[in-house]
Amino acid sequence: MTERMESEPILEVADLRKSYRTAGSASGSQKLVPALDGVSLVLHQSESLGIVGESGCGKSTLARCLVMLEHPDAGSVRYRGTEVTQARGADLRTVRGRIQMVFQDPFSSLNPRMTVRDAILEAVRVHRSAEPGEEDAFVSELLAMIGVPEAVAAKRPGRMSGGQRQRISLARAVAVRPEVLVADEIVSALDVSIQAQILNLLSDMRRRLGLSIVFISHDLAVVAQTTDRIAVMYLGRIVEEGPTARIFGNPRHPYTRALLASHPEPNDGGLSDVPPLVGEIPSIFDLPTGCRFRTRCAFATDECAGSEPVLGETRNGQSVACHVRPFDPGS
Repeated sequence: MTERMESEPILEVADLRKSYRTAGSASGSQKLVPALDGVSLVLHQSESLGIVGESGCGKSTLARCLVMLEHPDAGSVRYRGTEVTQARGADLRTVRGRIQMVFQDPFSSLNPRMTVRDAILEAVRVHRSAEPGEEDAFVSELLAMIGVPEAVAAKRPGRMSGGQRQRISLARAVAVRPEVLVADEIVSALDVSIQAQILNLLSDMRRRLGLSIVFISHDLAVVAQTTDRIAVMYLGRIVEEGPTARIFGNPRHPYTRALLASHPEPNDGGLSDVPPLVGEIPSIFDLPTGCRFRTRCAFATDECAGSEPVLGETRNGQSVACHVRPFDPGS
């Protein structure tokens, strides 16, 4: 772990912002809705970084911005020092070959009219990751790596299970030889027994191919077993970040503690007395002033309403955006 953290970042995100314009009302007015509001994070070589938070916090928007399926309004995404947000044409195609994404729904992410072989080779030919005479051998090698029979190459997605489809999605993503894999809720649509198989496959691919992974999930138990570090998101901002073991062992932000308390399996039981999350997530059309979590926080003060906290360094590599920080050592 120490060697990984001391390595040069492979992906750096700084002050990333993305808003969407709502459909016009009867009066014709529109409103900008912030999905990402100043997100910054770093991914190191061969590291797995988990992004967690409730639905609507901006996780999937972040994923799509990392691979430029969505273009951010402001901020920076740098891959090995190269600014991704400015890439166009051939440069953007090169970046997308280095940063690949696997989507949540394996039923819609594959073209139902293409065979598995054609789906994989489409990506291979665009990014020229195999010589023309070696394509069939390359597909066979990928299928063997993901643990499906070679006969599957001639099948179309409609004839496969959800687990098989997600395996094919992973194979197609790594077929272009990426260095970064963005996995957006890739097991949430699968049965629990199949989830474990896909997670084991992802771990094996990470080890064999040297992948760096951004792993997005709402399932804390899954994140606990698949990541080295975690960034916790709430309404478009990161509220806590640090090594996975430390976040689960000693969460500092009240929101993180409430999330873990509501999913007791990943932690050691030390949060059994933490009250569960109360109230509804504030509307993105009417965000609270100051700290966005204050309307659901038992420790909120006047300062929390007056200004938004910034992500500051604490101990043991953990950062937390909280004015009160009641769970910091020595506080």
